[in-house]
Amino acid sequence: MRLVVISDLHCGHRAGLTPPGSGYHEDDLSETHRHFAELQLVQWDWYARTLEALQPIDTLVVNGDAIDGKGERSGGTEQFEMDRHEQAMIAARCIREARAKKIYIIRGTPYHVGRDEDFEDTIAKEVSAAHVGYHDWIDVNGVIFDCKHKTSSSVIPHGRHTGPARAKLWNSLWAERGLQPKANVIVRSHVHYYDFAGDVTGLVITTPALQGFGSKYGAAECEGTVDFGLVSFDCDKGAYQWTAHLMDLKWAAASPLKG
Repeated sequence: MRLVVISDLHCGHRAGLTPPGSGYHEDDLSETHRHFAELQLVQWDWYARTLEALQPIDTLVVNGDAIDGKGERSGGTEQFEMDRHEQAMIAARCIREARAKKIYIIRGTPYHVGRDEDFEDTIAKEVSAAHVGYHDWIDVNGVIFDCKHKTSSSVIPHGRHTGPARAKLWNSLWAERGLQPKANVIVRSHVHYYDFAGDVTGLVITTPALQGFGSKYGAAECEGTVDFGLVSFDCDKGAYQWTAHLMDLKWAAASPLKG
């Protein structure tokens, strides 16, 4: 059975995952809008082609931050769609593209998905999701996935696995008390980079994002590398193999300004 994990779509943001016809248009008079129109098309093309190659998909996990929200910290200047209900409809279209037999949605960061509302519920209803939760354990053909959105980041490259590895240890301690299923795979998102670690007892993984370059916060506040993509798992009677599907981002590489 095949499980696919997507996360951090940030639909509604100019660099978020955007189906054709929902975002900016290449004929827009604004140079900035034309840039992001191209970004949205490139990202969607990669996403659609990757999902097509992964068919059939038995289970899809949407591991948080499906929409971007109001964007209060930047005055909404990064949003092409401010209405969060419309953002949820865009996210639903992205999710339906997977044609998954079963869909699980993990709740994301309140800043993005609603402090007073839970817009994942709107998305879940639209895609007929099997379940919506903050922290869930999903059994796929004998492989237990521990799925939660948030994990801690790191300012050093070799510390990136620390947060998810800590979650793995906590799962083991909870399971020892009989209060959580013992997971084979710990899945975390939020940090927008792909990383993994593990041993004979299991795997911990952080998933790449489906939001590209274009966040003011990322440009001004962050130093670390980011990844655009998704992760697939093939599960067979308790055994699993996984593949990270990552888009080559060199086409969006920065260039020096002329002095």
